[in-house]
Amino acid sequence: METVEFIEILRRNGTLLADAAEQAGLDAPVPPCPDWRVRDLVQHTGIVHRWATGFIVEGREEPAPIEGKVPDDGALLDWYREAHADLVAALTAAPADLRCWHFFTAPSSLEFWARRQAHETAVHRVDAEAALGVGPSPVTTAFATDGVDELLAGFHTRPRSRVRSEPPRTLRVRAVDAPAGTGDWLVRLSQEAPRVERGAPGAADCTVSGSAADLYLALWNRGPYDGLDVSGDAELVELWRRVSPIT
Repeated sequence: METVEFIEILRRNGTLLADAAEQAGLDAPVPPCPDWRVRDLVQHTGIVHRWATGFIVEGREEPAPIEGKVPDDGALLDWYREAHADLVAALTAAPADLRCWHFFTAPSSLEFWARRQAHETAVHRVDAEAALGVGPSPVTTAFATDGVDELLAGFHTRPRSRVRSEPPRTLRVRAVDAPAGTGDWLVRLSQEAPRVERGAPGAADCTVSGSAADLYLALWNRGPYDGLDVSGDAELVELWRRVSPIT
């Protein structure tokens, strides 16, 4: 996907998130994040937006903690909408050769932050809609496929991933409707961080397949596994459900 596509998805999902949060109310529980109320969701996402904007606008090349001050409830949604708009504007104005810190491999700093914040916001938009009690707004197959790739080949290849197995096992994830040449990942599990191979041949101990959109929600722990096809050792899917969640 192109950077401009990620920015447009970020723009749309941030608006949907804020609108759903406003309708649900700040005290509403957030089912995918049992310890959160909508207030916590809005605070978290707004702080992350401002954190990301700092790297983009200032060209920071060193990591910084995710932290910041938040206003009281009466100003919270306006504060979020401002943070979201500032992030969209920063990404739109940033040069293609932007150099700043980012936390896993990407073709460029600009693409990393546009992609990361598009998925950050889409996932938390699902959280806000769950708090409101409505089904998640649809995502395109291409974006869902990319989100599965970011989760598997980005987040869970980092040392902090808790998805480990003794003895070594393999989990194949397959998006049956993905664009040609995408949508197939072999996840090698061991006592170390997972290793992911895209389109690798061979059998796996367990294969989970389904539409890209269903995989996107399920693997990010925002949707059910009921619509997915699981073959082989289903305990690997249960392992994923237990230890993989990312807030």
